[in-house]
Amino acid sequence: MCLGIPGKIIELRTTSEHLAVADVGGVRREINIGLVADDDGGLSVGEWVLIHVGFAMAVIDEDEAHRTIEFLRELGSLYDEEIDQLREGEVR
Repeated sequence: MCLGIPGKIIELRTTSEHLAVADVGGVRREINIGLVADDDGGLSVGEWVLIHVGFAMAVIDEDEAHRTIEFLRELGSLYDEEIDQLREGEVR
């Protein structure tokens, strides 16, 4: 099962390739922000996005991000499996 997981943008890589680095549960992962980069003037470091299979699908506010993370943690193993899959492609 694949979940949409909140991640915080910690680095913008290239605007031409729409790449950024997001922190997801302590794991740094390169993601594509092309689907949300043009929303409301672009994306900034520190903003939260909902990530699914390496793509930022939506910009969300911090409160929504924390509520979603808490809900996902309550799911237990599903959240842990998703974080483990992210670790496989972690950016260092």
